Amino acid sequence: MRAKAKFENIRDKIDGNEVDLSLCNLTDVPVRELAAYPKATKLDLSCNNLITLPPEFCGLTHLVRIDLSKNQLTSLPEDLGLLSSLNHLDLFQNKLQTLPVSFSQLRSLKWLDLKDNPLEATLAKAAGDCLDDKQCRQCAVKVLQHMRVLQEEADRLREKHLLRQRELELKREAKQREREAKEKEVRKREKAEEKERKRKEYEAQQAALAAQEQQKKKRDEKKKRAAAAADKKKVESVVVVRSHWSVSSMLFRFLLLLLLGVGSSVAVCHLTALRDEEVCAPLRMLLQGALQWAEGQELLQPILQKISALTASSPAL
Repeated sequence: MRAKAKFENIRDKIDGNEVDLSLCNLTDVPVRELAAYPKATKLDLSCNNLITLPPEFCGLTHLVRIDLSKNQLTSLPEDLGLLSSLNHLDLFQNKLQTLPVSFSQLRSLKWLDLKDNPLEATLAKAAGDCLDDKQCRQCAVKVLQHMRVLQEEADRLREKHLLRQRELELKREAKQREREAKEKEVRKREKAEEKERKRKEYEAQQAALAAQEQQKKKRDEKKKRAAAAADKKKVESVVVVRSHWSVSSMLFRFLLLLLLGVGSSVAVCHLTALRDEEVCAPLRMLLQGALQWAEGQELLQPILQKISALTASSPAL
C-alpha cells in the first residue's frame, strides 16, 4: 500500500522528460502510471527490488533511456524488442544469464551495460567489460550482433521446426488420404460384394420361379394328357357301348321280325284251311318258344299283348 501511495503523486517524480523512481523499494513497475506520461522518455528504476518486468512494460515504446541497475532481475520480457526507441539501457548488477531473442530488434540501442551479471559464456564474451562509456557503446554493438546471430539461429530453428511440422502434417495428410482411399476401396469392394450377393439372390429367385413355372407347366400338361386320355377312354367306351347296342339292336330287331313272322304264319294257319296241315304244328311250337323267351323282355310286352289278343280271337288256337 505504501508503494501504491508513492505513485499517486508520480508527477512529483517527473523532472522534465525524466521519471526518477530509484530507491523506492519497488517490487513492481507502475506501467499504467508511466504510460500516462509519454513525454517522459527517460526512466530511472535503479536500486529497487525488481525481480521481473511485466509484459506490459514492453508497451512503453516512448522510452529512450532506461536504468534498471542494481535490482534483482533474473529475466527480461520476451517482447523487449518492441521498445524501438530505446538507445540507452543500464542493466548493471542484476542476475541475468541470458537476454530474450527479441533483444536483436533494439535497432536504436547505442549504449548497454551488462556488468556484474552471471551471463552465459558467449553472451559475456560479446558484452565485454563495460568499464567506460566507450566499452558500453561497443557492448551495445556486439551484443546486438550476437543477439542477431541468435535470432537468425532461432529463426532457422523455428523455420526448421515449422518445416518439420509441415512435413509431419503432410505425412499425416498423406496417411489420412491413404486411409481414406483404403476405406473407400473397402466400401467399394463391400458394395460390389453386396451387389453380387443381391444379383445371385435375384438369379436364384428367378431360377426358383422358372422351376416352379416349369413344374406348373408339367403338371398342366400332365393334367391335359390325363384329361385327353380320359376323354379318349370315354369316347372309346361310348363307341364300344354304341357298337354293343348297335349289334344288340340289330339282333333284337331280327328276333322281333322273326317273332312277328312266325306269329303271322301261325295266324295264317289258324285263320285259313291250313290249320289242319302238318306244316302249322312246328310253327305253333316255334311261336310258343319265342313267346316264352319274349316274356322275359320288357320291350316286347306290348307286342306280346297284341299277339295274345290275336290268338285269343282265334278259337282253334
